[in-house]
Amino acid sequence: MKLYTYFRSSAAYRVRIALNLKGLDYEAVPVHLLADGGRHLADEYLAVNPSGLVPALQDEEVTLTQSMAIIEYLEEVYPMVPLLPRDAIGRARVRELAQIVACDIHPINNLRVLKYLVKHLGQPEQAKTDWYRHWAIEGLRSLEAHLARNPGTGSFCHGDMPTMADCFLVPQVFNAKRFDIDVDAYPTIARINALCVDLPAFKAAHPSQQPDAE
Repeated sequence: MKLYTYFRSSAAYRVRIALNLKGLDYEAVPVHLLADGGRHLADEYLAVNPSGLVPALQDEEVTLTQSMAIIEYLEEVYPMVPLLPRDAIGRARVRELAQIVACDIHPINNLRVLKYLVKHLGQPEQAKTDWYRHWAIEGLRSLEAHLARNPGTGSFCHGDMPTMADCFLVPQVFNAKRFDIDVDAYPTIARINALCVDLPAFKAAHPSQQPDAE
């Protein structure tokens, strides 16, 4: 199994957590998003993932390229250490929480969006930072409300075992802290994140522990 990854990519970070939680061995293949104009745009990598994004997971004959699809695949093919609850409502809720990050926050804060703001729209670095912080705070505020109001929230995003939702939450918090967002303003998120980052699977997935870490 190969995971094409970049140490600071939050989407790749999610998949690394899921692989570690399931105890699956994989080969990390770094794809630097900044070096040489972005190695994810090189023909060699586009042959793996035509979208030119990370992560991409190769498992025998299959190649998958979206973090949500990859984790759902891992859940179905390697069901040990489940990352989704057994009940339909619980599974829907975990997906809902994950998608708040994957669909509402991440797309408008993605590296290529931030680069476009500066390179093509001529925005200064401070405007780029303000953009990131605005949309990250909006998303974290929403996620906090969903977590705080629902009795399904336990020690983790759903119940008392890590789920796919936690795989998505932790990288988003990591990114928020990089942009000096006060995560303590979201107490449920801060509590869950603090518990997760102390677990071995999350520690091993941390950007600082990756072979391409800078």
